[in-house]
Amino acid sequence: MTAPSAALTRFDHAVLRSTRRTLGGTPAVPVARGLSHFGEHALGWLALGAAGWATGRRRDEWVSGMVGVVAAHAAGVAVKRVVRRVRPSLEDVPPLVGTPSRLSFPSAHSCSTAAAAVGFGPMVGGPPMAAVTVVMLVSRVLLGVHYPSDVVSGAALGAGVATVVRRRTTGDAGRKA
Repeated sequence: MTAPSAALTRFDHAVLRSTRRTLGGTPAVPVARGLSHFGEHALGWLALGAAGWATGRRRDEWVSGMVGVVAAHAAGVAVKRVVRRVRPSLEDVPPLVGTPSRLSFPSAHSCSTAAAAVGFGPMVGGPPMAAVTVVMLVSRVLLGVHYPSDVVSGAALGAGVATVVRRRTTGDAGRKA
């Protein structure tokens, strides 16, 4: 193992353990489980986009946001299948929720959530979407199903994909919020 990857592994393990020690016995766990179900296969974000579209206002932007969420989720799943990093397996940080696969990098929940922040932020508001993104990222680590590097990388990938989609479909990068 090279020094940089060993350092990243130590960092990932330390943050996993610290997050579980700090938040493991708190109401954050049921919140994290709820977010896990909401974000599964990006369905909660797509439901939010559909609800926004149904209002009849800014429909093109809601559609653009949904396309960004789907594209980001798909990108995350594709990268996951190429990288094939296995989910955390630490005896003192057992997973607190089931997952559809054993693959960890990048976090698809993080991809789709960051994409929703970029795509829906102009309609919902940037600060609330940024806050929910941070909470989703922490929740994946708290639940023991992702390394911190998985969630940060997933968020970067999701935001990047959604930004490209938004620019191509609406002519901006979501800076209206």
